[in-house]
Formats: sequence, C-alpha cells, structure tokens
Amino acid sequence: MLNRVGAAIGRVWDGLLYLVEISSRQQITRTGLVFSLACTLVGFAAFASANNLLFLVLAAMLGTLLISGFVSRLTLAGLEVDLDLPPHIVAGRRLSAKATVCNAKRWMTSFSVTMTAVGDGSFPDPLYFPAIAGGGTAEATVEMLFPHRGSYTGSRFLFSTRFPFGFAERRVPVHLRREILVYPSIDPQPGFEAHLAAAGEEIEARTRGAGSDFYRIRPYEALESVRHLDWKATAHTGDLQVREFARDQDCAIELCLDLEAGPEGEEWFEKAVSFCAFLCWRLSERGARVRFRTASFDFEVPRDGTAHRVLRYLALVQPKPGKPVPGPDDARAYRIIVSPREEGWESFGTSVPPRIVTLE
Repeated sequence: MLNRVGAAIGRVWDGLLYLVEISSRQQITRTGLVFSLACTLVGFAAFASANNLLFLVLAAMLGTLLISGFVSRLTLAGLEVDLDLPPHIVAGRRLSAKATVCNAKRWMTSFSVTMTAVGDGSFPDPLYFPAIAGGGTAEATVEMLFPHRGSYTGSRFLFSTRFPFGFAERRVPVHLRREILVYPSIDPQPGFEAHLAAAGEEIEARTRGAGSDFYRIRPYEALESVRHLDWKATAHTGDLQVREFARDQDCAIELCLDLEAGPEGEEWFEKAVSFCAFLCWRLSERGARVRFRTASFDFEVPRDGTAHRVLRYLALVQPKPGKPVPGPDDARAYRIIVSPREEGWESFGTSVPPRIVTLE
C-alpha cells in the first residue's frame, strides 16, 4: 500500500516538475491571452447555440494555436552558439567578442530569434537575428565583461522567439561547451601604485654599481670617491657631478605569494592575487627580470616565457594552508613577499631583507 502511494506521489511530483519546466520555457504574451480568451468565448457560444459555423471557427482558431506552438518549437530547434574571444581575457575589462549562431536544420530557416546571455560574463543587451538560413550561420559583435578571475565553464545562453504569431514566447537554454579562462585584474587598485613606486626606487638603487656600462650623471654625494667625477658636467653646472655605472648583471626581482591566507580569508587573498598580477605585468612591461614563486609554482619572466603564463596560474590559484613561502635561493635577488604576516621572515637570512607587502 505504501509503495503504491509513494509511486503515485512520485508521478504527481514528476508532472508538476514537467509543468514548471514547460512554464519556464514558454510564456504566454498579451496577444496570446487575448486570442485564448477569444477561443474560450467562441467555444462557449458554439456549444450554447450548436451553430456549426462557430464550431468551424473554433476549430480554425485552435488549429492556429497548435501550428503556432509547433512552428516556434521548430524555429529554436537545432540552434548552436559559439563565441570567438580574444586569447587573453582580464577580469574587469570590457572586451569585444564575436557571437556565431549556427542553424543545424538543413532545410528550415529560423526566424525572429533573440539570444540572451545568462550569468557572469553576460553582455547587457540581447542579440536579435531576423533570420538564420537553414544550414547557415549568423554573426554579431558583442561587448562582454567578466567581473571575476577563474574558469568559466558551461556558459549559459537563452534563445527565444515569438514567431510566427506572437501568441507565446518560447525559450530554450543552450550551453557553451568549452572553458573560458579569465586572468585576474591587472589594473591598479588603491595602494598598488604606491607599492610599485617604492619597489621601483629600491630596485633602481640596487641597479647602480661599478659595472662598465654608463648609467647616468648625477650630483656628487658626501664621502663618495672622486675617481668618477665628470669634470665637463661639473664645469657646465657649477656643482660636482659623478658618472654612475650600471651593474654588469641586472637585479632580478623575486615576487612571492603566500598561499596561507590566514584569518583575513578569501577577500585578502583575492586582493593579493590581483596585486601580484598587477606588479608582475607592470614590471615585465618595463623589461625587468621577474621571478614569480609560490609553494607550488616557480616561473621567471622572460627566461621561461611571457607574463601571460603567470597570469594563467593566478587565474586558478587558491589558498593552501600549510604551504608557506619558499625560502630564497638567490641572495642577489630583490624579494617582494605578499603575505598577511609581517613577522617570521628573519629565518631567510639574506643580506638584503625582503620587502613585505600586507596590503592593509
């Protein structure tokens, strides 16, 4: 007995789910409501008067409703979508993409089709295609925005149409069966430019040395050796000027990200990822040698490749408790450690202390 009751309840539940799905895929328009009301009135009049002409009119009206639903279903059947995106996508930046809709039906044209994106990365305005020939394609350029870094899989789009008579709007969801990788933002956030400027000053101070390549002429500083005085520049300016030379080997920059987010949690980690992406991108644009390291990643730009490889890693990286920043293996490198902790770096034992960035 209980099994029969359970089976009956299951069938009722499946029927309700089917009705919900049908209602979500098809919405009656105002024109459809008026036409349905007219069908109801004609039906009442036909049964009340037993007039054969009214029965013929009612049959024609109901046939029109059935044909409308059948044609609208065929219109959306066999439609596929693809997006032609740039090879590198950065969170928070608008980009232009080409949306291509393919009609897999060989002999039937799809009329009056509207495409809307659902979820993150959506374009604000729907795309309208008056007609897509059977076996053909239709293209449109759209402006998209991905607000967050990460992997976007199964992006969802919605096709809809009111063809042929506008009695109902039929909707069909379509999924994009490929991954879209979005880099973290490389645009400056509050405080990022200040850290970049401070790091640039310290790097420039370490770049000066006793190499053979001329670097610049600058004013003489107290207690400096006079063997590099530039007498011609001194006579021209009236003040002592010194020739400065660059080091024979450029100063490498080692950027480290602490994967132990700590009590600050996800919000701090997302900001730290964006800062590392910003700093690595800006320094690489200046031609600097940047080595980016975490507990599970080690990559140097430009020796091992471009900065895009670092951005791809940062697009998917997540906090990993118990994975501290790796220790130094190049005493000459200028180290920048992005971590929520200011203490605990004395054990590194380098001659030049690392710069700790907590992003407070």
